[in-house]
Amino acid sequence: MEKRDMKGRVAVCDLSIRLPGFRLEHISFSIEPGEFFLLLGPTGAGKTLTLEALAGLVPINTGTLHVNGQNVTRLPPEARSVGIVYQDYALFPHLSVMENICYGVRYRKPEVRMPRKQINELMSQVGIAHLANRSIVTLSGGEKQRVALLRALAVNPSVLLLDEPLSALDPGFREDLQQLLKALCRATGTTFLMVTHDVDEARFLGERAAVLHDGRIEQTGPVAWLFQKPSTVFVARFTGVRNIFPAVFDGDRAILGGCELMMEAPAPASAAHVAVRSENVRLTNGTTGSGGVNQMTGRVTGLTHMGPYVEAMIQAGGLPWRSAVSLEAFARINPAPGRTVGMEILPEAVVPISSGT
Repeated sequence: MEKRDMKGRVAVCDLSIRLPGFRLEHISFSIEPGEFFLLLGPTGAGKTLTLEALAGLVPINTGTLHVNGQNVTRLPPEARSVGIVYQDYALFPHLSVMENICYGVRYRKPEVRMPRKQINELMSQVGIAHLANRSIVTLSGGEKQRVALLRALAVNPSVLLLDEPLSALDPGFREDLQQLLKALCRATGTTFLMVTHDVDEARFLGERAAVLHDGRIEQTGPVAWLFQKPSTVFVARFTGVRNIFPAVFDGDRAILGGCELMMEAPAPASAAHVAVRSENVRLTNGTTGSGGVNQMTGRVTGLTHMGPYVEAMIQAGGLPWRSAVSLEAFARINPAPGRTVGMEILPEAVVPISSGT
């Protein structure tokens, strides 16, 4: 890859950090130029620590960090071509909006920093041009977040690091900022690396993600793939899989409880459980089905109304299954508690998973 094509490329190789009471172990992932990449996981997984290591804000024990094709492991933060945005904004209350945005620009060489014209264009794009002379203390949370984003982008970093930037915002503002983040990533060509524990944010924002748990990466891949094909029990639970059962495997067959399910391919040797998303458990009237594989009958034991769908609890094959039933299907099938219903699961929806790291 030519040097000019390396701008914005990130490579984290075998990163380890040992702190009292916590270890970040053998973290490795790479990000392509201009990509929107996520570090996904619960609080305390090591996401922010990974971000701060890349920014040069914490010492590391082992591993290497590359930005723009350059080894930055031992470089100071200001020499790494990265910007960072924290969830608490970290704005200067005594400065105006424009002064905050341009604060770091004065310390960058003219040929490196973002031109003032482009800053003005981005301010208009994110809807804060009219606030240029306002004091920071008069702004809403959403406005402060926009200022923090543009301040980080104004120094023209190759990589923008975002630490839970939307967690403090109300749901309405959060959705607006999600749209804005995607637009800014495209408009500037900057590589975005964002930390979040919110799986809905991950579905909307990310192209690829690494899922962290207890200081280790459990799985890396396209976001849609992580949701549809989790590799471990933790990733399955974290991404919202409601049906996870111990299983034994015989080629492309999974035996769990009192039933046998066909899979699309033989299970790996590490597999010890089966994961099936509730939206992939299709209900039918009574015992009728399409005549395909992976059909069984069960008794409805409960219902939970979730807004756009109803979650039905079904006892089938000696196991407690959950099915996400659309409102249209719910009205047609009427899976009332106590009723017997049919269940169908496609082989590709039966995912063999390991116990994890």
